[in-house]
Amino acid sequence: MFATPRKFFRFFAIAEVISWTLLIGGIILRATQGWDLAVTIGGGIHGFVFLAYALTAVLMSKNQRWAAGPSAIAIVSAAIPYATIPVDIWLHRTGRLEGDWRRLATDDPRDQAWHDRLLRWIINHPVLSILIGLAAVVVMYIALLLMGPPV
Repeated sequence: MFATPRKFFRFFAIAEVISWTLLIGGIILRATQGWDLAVTIGGGIHGFVFLAYALTAVLMSKNQRWAAGPSAIAIVSAAIPYATIPVDIWLHRTGRLEGDWRRLATDDPRDQAWHDRLLRWIINHPVLSILIGLAAVVVMYIALLLMGPPV
């Protein structure tokens, strides 16, 4: 399913769009029908997917060696409704999603830093990495819930 970085990123870009749709639908239902629960459900799903997408964008920016600009655009796009799809298309058209996962170290000095070794560990242990990433998203999500809803 996620054989390439491009497919991995696209999956989460689409998931973020779907979660925006659920949130907006919930807001409409609350405004027109008084269904506060719709926003709670849509907002909860969106918040969780938002964090998962942000984590994915950080992982992709490191794996693909994006500069700060494309990295920031990819991360910030989650905060703008439906922006992750145009960003995904732009990243693909500019070749920033091409290539494979960086599983092995090379002679490139950029592969010698601690964060590059961490990236390779994450890529080479996908099941454990997904579980750790999921746990991190859950912890962040719970912490944000305890802080209260956005104003």
